[in-house]
This record gives sequence, structure tokens and C-alpha cells, in this order.
Amino acid sequence: MGGRANRWLAMAMVLLGASSYGLLSPVIKLAYGHGFDEARVTAAQMMMGTVVMWLLVLVQPKSWANPFRGPWIRLSLIGIFGLALTTLLLNMALARLDASLAIVLLFQFTWITVVMECVHTRRLPTRYQAAAVALILAGTLLAVNVADADWTSIDPLGAAFGLLSACSYSLFLFFVDKVETSWTATFKSAVMLTASLPALCLIYPPQSVFAEHTGALLLWGVALGLLGQVLPTLTFNIGIPRIGSTLAAMLASMELPVAVAGAHFLLGEQVLPVQWAGMGLILIGIVVSELRSSANASA
Repeated sequence: MGGRANRWLAMAMVLLGASSYGLLSPVIKLAYGHGFDEARVTAAQMMMGTVVMWLLVLVQPKSWANPFRGPWIRLSLIGIFGLALTTLLLNMALARLDASLAIVLLFQFTWITVVMECVHTRRLPTRYQAAAVALILAGTLLAVNVADADWTSIDPLGAAFGLLSACSYSLFLFFVDKVETSWTATFKSAVMLTASLPALCLIYPPQSVFAEHTGALLLWGVALGLLGQVLPTLTFNIGIPRIGSTLAAMLASMELPVAVAGAHFLLGEQVLPVQWAGMGLILIGIVVSELRSSANASA
């Protein structure tokens, strides 16, 4: 019973992180609407997210450890190529595309992660996994009302950034449960985020944060850092090692319903019945993805 309860708790953690990440896109759009560009928003988001994570480490003395006496190199690479790149590429896509289209492109991580896991294990996906991916992708297309999208106005560079963000996000989901360590999830997350900062500074110098309206930008950075760095990284580090990357990728699709709902309530975007239907399909896909795992766990 305890093992099953822990599994459900791990799934809840991944759903919480995905929901947090789903709110990120509409909130970034709000920041852009207040006059901040992608460079300043991205730098503030990563910087303040890392600061908040280390504050969490400081108030948990039991989580303290020597960062150089563990798998810090592997965790740093995950932070750079999984966290920093995803944040950077998604923000660049959002600056050039509608939020809904950027999310569709990001959502290709569902099948990319499954393919990566299949290559790693040398096994084909189960029928439940295949059905879940099909439902989630179909639901994604409906949820963003892709049939009415104006494809002629799509920025090719923005589309490329969106697809690349899906690849980097898949790397994070795939590798985060492959590193064994006695470190707490909080400390692992802090190491990942810290490693991502130098890579980010090579593209967006930190001094861009300290220009005009720095106070307001730092407040946006705290909000975005919590939504895009702290909560997802922490909850994924807790949940994914317990349920695996394939199921985590399915659960992470909760991002889209939250993103669409957030765009509706925060940005005033209209949500059509077909979009609600698409979000329903995504939720069904999440349930289907867990059917086989639940059966195995009960056996």
C-alpha cells in the first residue's frame, strides 16, 4: 500500500510541475506586454529561479552537501541542455509565435521522449503508451484549434525554436531519472539551475537585467522563476525517478490544458468548444498512459 501511495504522490508531483510550467507561457506573454523583451525576461527568470532554489536549500540544513562530491557534472549537463536550453528556446519561440502554436511545438516532447526511452530499452512502446501518445497529440491539435491557424503568418525561425525546445525538454525528462545520487531533490535542482546560468549568460549577459525598471523586472523574474524553474525542476526531480520518463512525459502533457486556461483567464484569449474537447482528450490520454502501469503495480 505504501509503495502505491508513493507512486500516486510521485505522479501528483509531476502533474504539479507540469501545471506550473503550463502557466509559464501566458505569464511570459504578460511580461512581454509590459515592455520587457525576451533577453531581459529570460535572464531575470533564470537568475531569480536559481536564487529562490538556493534559499530553499538554505532553510533545509539536512539537504546540504558538497556539490563536488557527487554526480554534479551529469546534473550540470542536464541543467544546461535540459533546463537552460528549454527556457531559452521556448521564450524565443514565444517572442515570435502565438502562445498556442509555441505550445503545440513544445508538446512534441511527448512522442520524442517515448522514442528516446524505446531506443534506450530496445523495446517498442506498449499499446497503452501508443494510444496515450495518439490521444495527447490529437488533443493538442484540437486544444490550440490548429484548423483555424493562419499558417502563412508563421515565423519559420520561431517554429524552429519551438521544435528545438521540445527536443531539449525531452532530454530533461529522459535523463533526470538516470542519475543516481543521495542528494535531496532540492539540492539536485539547485545544482542543475546553477549550472544553467553560465550557459545563459553567454547569450544574455546578466547586466541586461540591471537596466531600466529593474525592480519590476526582478518581480517578474521571481514569478517566472517559480513557475518555470523552481516548481517544475523540484517536483520533476521528486517524481520522475519513481515513475520513469515515459509516464512522466504523458503526465507532463497537463501543461497544455493549464496553458490554454491560463491564456483564457490571464490574457483574455477565447477558448472554443473544440479546444475544451481537445483538453478532454489530453486528460483521457493521461489516464490511458497509466492503465498498464496500474495493472502491473496491483499484480
